[in-house]
Amino acid sequence: MGIKGLTKLLGDYAPSCVQQQELKNYFGRKIAIDASMNIYQFLSAVRAGADNLRNEAGEVTSHLSGLFYRTTRLMELGIMPCYVFDGKPPELKSGELSKRIEARRQAEASAALAKEEGDVEAYEKFNRRVNKVSPEVIEQSKRLLRLMGIPILEAPEEAEAQCASLCKENLVYATASEDMDSLTFGSSKVIRQLWVGATSTAEKKGIHPLEFSLEKALLELNFSYEQFIDLCILCGCDYLDSIRGIGPYKAFNLIRKHGNLEGALEEIKEKHDVPDHFPYDKARELFLKPKVHSPSSVVLEWSPPDEQGIIQMLVHESNFNEDNIRKALKRLAHSKHASSQGRLENFFSIKPKEQQDPSTDKKRKAPVFSPKRNKRR
Repeated sequence: MGIKGLTKLLGDYAPSCVQQQELKNYFGRKIAIDASMNIYQFLSAVRAGADNLRNEAGEVTSHLSGLFYRTTRLMELGIMPCYVFDGKPPELKSGELSKRIEARRQAEASAALAKEEGDVEAYEKFNRRVNKVSPEVIEQSKRLLRLMGIPILEAPEEAEAQCASLCKENLVYATASEDMDSLTFGSSKVIRQLWVGATSTAEKKGIHPLEFSLEKALLELNFSYEQFIDLCILCGCDYLDSIRGIGPYKAFNLIRKHGNLEGALEEIKEKHDVPDHFPYDKARELFLKPKVHSPSSVVLEWSPPDEQGIIQMLVHESNFNEDNIRKALKRLAHSKHASSQGRLENFFSIKPKEQQDPSTDKKRKAPVFSPKRNKRR
């Protein structure tokens, strides 16, 4: 789900924090990708009767097709992706997961009814909602990425949190995810629409990646990072039920007025019903100190693809067209040379712009992020 209404709120109150980008601008960049989110998108895009998305046994292979061709495309552009997979979900997230399970059950019932009534359009609509990222799908995806020579990382808990940790330590340039809670976890930069922007028809449709900057968001909102987390919690996140009657704009004004969630809740309780179980302090702790692998233990290495292994998996096991796979493998092998070339800025140290003395400004300014500019990402 992410953070409810955060994208529109930032567009209105911190417009400079989001910029449309061209894929070519990420040449030489290392980008951490929220794997489960992207795999789910491919599963949801399954079309009834599309033979190329299923093998002879009728098993869905759209996630393998998407991973293989889209990752190859990114590598061709000189982008160096690494994929981060979710670990065990935090206990506080159990409520949100229960809602998703119930929604899937309702979709299954609606799909079955539509199929019985012969309503093909309704069946396809509800059947897409039934798709889930199963353990089998995850293991197949990891196997393919390893064969492609792409680094993968299994997070202790939330993938977005692990991606954010990689960003903070300058091991990668940005997090690629559609969920805005990647910003809440502290990713300095978040890229949305990276994968859809890599499709062959993206340019014709005017689809480009959108890059969000946490530093610029904090400066324009005039919030500290801690206040930004409180704002996101009050907007509605995966860990707590939202408060009826409190949308993102009311949440923003309340945090701006009171400075923190505790003060905002005191005012909210006067007019709105706050859920009996609303452990905002635990949600705040999850965003501030999530369980992640220590940066010193993380090694990101891109290696040559195992061509025979990929042929075995995609052609012989999944019934992909062999000619198409071999053509893509040639592009993938060639792309290794492009992605291994560094960006010009990586060879120079960039001096940070001088900041104005806070004592001369009456308003409290949010702390400025100072990423290490001399490390290659």
